[in-house]
Amino acid sequence: MSEQTAASAISRQRVLYTLPGTDAVPVQRVPYRLADSGELTLDVYRPAERAAAPLPAMILVNGFSDIGARQMLGCSFSETGAFVSWARLFAASGIAAVTYSNEHPSDVRAAVGYVREHGAELGIDAARIGLWSCSGHSATALSLLMKDSGVSPVCAVLFYPYTIDLDGATEIADASTQWRFLNACAGRSIDDVSPDVPLFVARAGQDQMPGLNRALDRLAAAALAVNLPITLVNHPSAPHAFDLSQDSRDTREIIRASLRWVQAHLAVPE
Repeated sequence: MSEQTAASAISRQRVLYTLPGTDAVPVQRVPYRLADSGELTLDVYRPAERAAAPLPAMILVNGFSDIGARQMLGCSFSETGAFVSWARLFAASGIAAVTYSNEHPSDVRAAVGYVREHGAELGIDAARIGLWSCSGHSATALSLLMKDSGVSPVCAVLFYPYTIDLDGATEIADASTQWRFLNACAGRSIDDVSPDVPLFVARAGQDQMPGLNRALDRLAAAALAVNLPITLVNHPSAPHAFDLSQDSRDTREIIRASLRWVQAHLAVPE
């Protein structure tokens, strides 16, 4: 298999769980910023049945530049099967989901700002916004949980995440150099993380990405030591990207658990 064929296959992978109404989710595309590379857009996914009241929303955070993503995958991250299928899954769960194109990972701040400022016209409750991310996207998502980020999401979900280097470690910095995601938490400590944002973390017990679990385990221990609101779920047999690659009961249960957790924290009616 050529590198191009392999990249194309990766970009088509979808989350291994579905709900009724997933395929009927409507999507609205709106511009949110004009960048050097052109118009940057948001895709807003909503439940198939239009809600009378504004919906809570999950923003799917992109920790890479889409300029590089298009060269590597042939599409932006917002167009990959993983992002599209997770967005549809949130929408089928009664939560609006927002993906976005970017020029640089820092564009997430403009995307979040646009959703908050234009929440009424997007049908989104600006006071009930959470974050979702996975893998190399998660360092950028975690940076938005810092006390001084100015973002203040209600909650955040990280799947098999690259996170933060603590205690002089360099696993995240090394991985950032290798995989070209933004090491957005460089120089930060556990004391910088807001104690007011509940965090759900799904750990892949057999994660093959160098240093990822060592950094994650160090973060989890540090978070517990200062009593941060962290929920850690471990999938002992799972590889990296298990939500897309390991079709098992445990995989589906962890995905369901994350959805229930988000519904509870964003106050979605049962």
